[in-house]
Amino acid sequence: MSSPSYAAIEFKIVDETDDYLVVDKPPFLLTHPTKPEAQPTLWNELRELLAFEIANGGQVSIVNRLDRETSGLILVAKTAAAARRFGLVMQQQRLHKEYLAIVWGWPEWETKIVNVPVDRQGKHGKSEIWLKQIIHAAGAASQTEFRVEQRFTRSTSSGDKFSLIRAIPRTGRTHQIRVHLSSLSHPIVGDKIYGPNEQLYLQFIETGWTPELERRLLLPRQALHSSKLAIGNEHEWTSALPVDLAEFCGGSL
Repeated sequence: MSSPSYAAIEFKIVDETDDYLVVDKPPFLLTHPTKPEAQPTLWNELRELLAFEIANGGQVSIVNRLDRETSGLILVAKTAAAARRFGLVMQQQRLHKEYLAIVWGWPEWETKIVNVPVDRQGKHGKSEIWLKQIIHAAGAASQTEFRVEQRFTRSTSSGDKFSLIRAIPRTGRTHQIRVHLSSLSHPIVGDKIYGPNEQLYLQFIETGWTPELERRLLLPRQALHSSKLAIGNEHEWTSALPVDLAEFCGGSL
C-alpha cells in the first residue's frame, strides 16, 4: 500500500452557489501551499477552476482547513462578502463540524467529552516535531465530544480491536481530535505523530512509506474524515467514509 501520486489526487464538488462551494477533499492533497514546490494544493486547484470568477473580483478563501492526510468536507468562500460572513459564523461558533475516526481499541464508554487544554509541545520542552501538540495546562482551551459508532475486529499482527468514532470538536485547535483521542489511549489508526510512536513520523519523512511502517500503522494516512458541516439550521452537508476507511471498517466484520 502506498500513498497515491499527486496526479491521481482529485477532489469532488459537493455543492456550489455564487457565494461558496463545498469540496470533498481526498487524503494526501494539501489544503494550502506550504513550500514553494510545485506540489498540487486544493487552493491552487480551486484558483484554476474559478479563474473566471477571480478575474471578475472573486476570490478563494478556505474556511475550514484539513490536514494533508485528512479527507472530507471543506467550505470555500468565493467572494469577499461570503468570506466575511463565514468568518463571523466561525467566531460565533455556528459552523458545526463532525468527523469520523477509526481508532485502536474498544472504548469502555459510549460517549465522552474531553475538555483539556492543548499547546505546542516545543513551547514547553524539546520536540523533534515542530507541529506536535500536547495536553498542557498553559495551552488553549479545547473541547471535543466523542461517540462510539461501531466496534469491530480485524486479524492483524498489531492487535485486532478497533472502533469507529464520531468526533465533534467544540473548539478548533491544531490536531485537537488527534491529541484528545490519543489522551484517551485510543489513537487514530495510521497517525504517525500521535499513534504508536512519534519516531514513525520521523522515519516516514526520511524513508517514505515502507513495509515496516505499514506493519506498525496499518494505513498510510491517519484514519480521520470530515463527515459533516452545518451552519445553524441554514445549510448542512455530509460525506460518507471514503473507500479506504470504509474497507478498513467493513472488510473483516
